[in-house]
Amino acid sequence: MRDLKIVFMGTPEFAVSSLKALVANNHNIVGVITAPDRPAGRGRKLQESAVKTFARSEGLPILQPTNLKDPQFLQELQSLEANLQIVVAFRMLPKAVWQMPEYGTFNLHASLLPDYRGAAPINWAIINGESKTGVSTFFIDEKIDTGAMILQAATTITPEDNAGSLHNKLMVMGSDLILKTVALIENDTVVTTPQQETANIKTAYKLNRDNCKIDWSKPINKIHNLIRGLSPYPAAWCRLQNGDDLLDVKIYKAHQLSEQHNLEPGAIQQSKTSLKVAAQNGFIEIDRIKLPGKKLMDVKSLLNGYLILDDAKML
Repeated sequence: MRDLKIVFMGTPEFAVSSLKALVANNHNIVGVITAPDRPAGRGRKLQESAVKTFARSEGLPILQPTNLKDPQFLQELQSLEANLQIVVAFRMLPKAVWQMPEYGTFNLHASLLPDYRGAAPINWAIINGESKTGVSTFFIDEKIDTGAMILQAATTITPEDNAGSLHNKLMVMGSDLILKTVALIENDTVVTTPQQETANIKTAYKLNRDNCKIDWSKPINKIHNLIRGLSPYPAAWCRLQNGDDLLDVKIYKAHQLSEQHNLEPGAIQQSKTSLKVAAQNGFIEIDRIKLPGKKLMDVKSLLNGYLILDDAKML
């Protein structure tokens, strides 16, 4: 059995679950690489990453490089004498980093590769209406998420799932897959499989303002999946034209209503307790919404305190 000395690289909460599992199973973590502290919140106070907080609580050595090609960082990394590196929700590594350890560098990715390579695999699986996704481990190579596969585990995406619930499900599955992958490397029993390159591989594009905007001319299932796939973060958005007000609003939860209508896309139907927006082949009934400068609220609370005019519409 190999004596593993592991460097772990990760930043957000998703990565903490895997690091916790490694520590709980007494693996030798010789160093943790995470993002530099960043200003956050209204006070712009420096905030450390979730991985740093956990690593500090365990007394693990921490490095926070701003430049992964910096000779001083590479020297510090080399001095840890790791023979395996594990990457979970970090950033693209230069070759000088990923080829350093004897037993390689492997990554945990929150999709069933080769589908949904890229920055936002959890979001896009829901946005695209998938019924199944999972987690994959693979050895890192020059390109993004293309290396030789080690293990995969699959799970269903339920109609009730949103990006938050699926994130939590895959986070737990991922930490289990990390342990299984480490066991294979420890026992020198890894069998890798090259990723199959096909023309119809789906991509997990980086989320931006444009691809998070709701297009009310689309079918209700497409809009509903966009809202689910972006909740609770970064949230699907659109413009509410309400008289002279033109507000950017975020929609966090909604449901579909299949009804025939002759309304323009984005037209609003409201009652004292409900807000329905016309789309192709039906309505999207909004459950939870956030107006600029206001807290997230259910629609009933919104309608109690904010007057939506009869000719208001979503753009």
